[in-house]
Amino acid sequence: MLTKIRAGFGDGVTRLRVNVWAVAQSAAAASLAFFLAQVVLGHERPFFAPIAAVICLGITLGSRPRRAVELVFGVAVGLMVADLIVLVIGTGTLQIAVVVPLAMAAAIFFGRGTVLVNQAAVSAILVVVLQPPDAVFSPDRFLDALVGGAVALLVSYLFPVNPERLVERAAAPVFDELSALLVEIAAVLKSGDPARGQKTLLRAREMDDRVRNLNEALEAGHETARLSPTRRRSLRHLEFYASAGSRIELAVINTRVLARGAANATRRGDDIPDKLPEAVLDLSRSVKALNTFLDEPGGPGDARRHALDAARRATEVLEDRHELAISVLVGQVRSAAVDLLRSTGMDQASALEALEDAAGRASEIG
Repeated sequence: MLTKIRAGFGDGVTRLRVNVWAVAQSAAAASLAFFLAQVVLGHERPFFAPIAAVICLGITLGSRPRRAVELVFGVAVGLMVADLIVLVIGTGTLQIAVVVPLAMAAAIFFGRGTVLVNQAAVSAILVVVLQPPDAVFSPDRFLDALVGGAVALLVSYLFPVNPERLVERAAAPVFDELSALLVEIAAVLKSGDPARGQKTLLRAREMDDRVRNLNEALEAGHETARLSPTRRRSLRHLEFYASAGSRIELAVINTRVLARGAANATRRGDDIPDKLPEAVLDLSRSVKALNTFLDEPGGPGDARRHALDAARRATEVLEDRHELAISVLVGQVRSAAVDLLRSTGMDQASALEALEDAAGRASEIG
């Protein structure tokens, strides 16, 4: 129990350390938005300015400029729609049922994000609840929302999150799960358990969400680094990550096919050579080494060595076994090895040449 408490406390500290900059950004944006709306615009209670700043700062993280502006304007328009409708029909339970869908429709018109639409609805509810019965229409809330959104964009532009850290946080689950998945595939091949093989196949099919998150983080990180003067030095590292990420996506696809082959082999009761699961474990080691290489650029030696070991062991299997099912599994191991080699910066020709040298025979991999 004490160990779990310590682990939970350690995880909490890590999360705080990772997100401290985002918290500081939100605090600064909210304070600045309130100050500008109150002092510059002269609004007495501009509470929507800091609210809009915090909302938009979270929504627009890494968004392209046009998309970010759409999001900011969508929140402001949702407020204005709520103000106008309340002016006509007043406040109350039924009015909420009318105002909320109209504000959400206005937000959808300007941006498709779920968070944006939900926040527009929340803002509309606040308008209905807080609006005095005898109030007249005022553009103050609309202007406050624009001020908050503009401040959020300014803060995110001048003091952006670290794009490299953003990408690293998205990449870690991909590498961790891919490495663990390969270990599980090796266990399936070794144990011959068909039920375990089916579970592993289902697990492999769930990798797409992690890959999609990584691709989105790469796009957001690259956009942040390109637009922010203080983060442009990150572009080179991010481009290297992007190049590796495209190959990792192919490795994930190959691993899914490998999991399917392992599940089919165990279902048929095929006799799996011992070297084949060992080759899959080498792939797992290569993925771990690749993650370290990308996080702390140095030498790609370990990642390449393990990938080549995987290809060598898999090729040796074909010396004694020529069944179609075994050949398919070997081919997937070798294809994944090539993808991992290319993730370290090797081109296709160099990766194939290194694989052929390690395997001791000519190889053709698409």
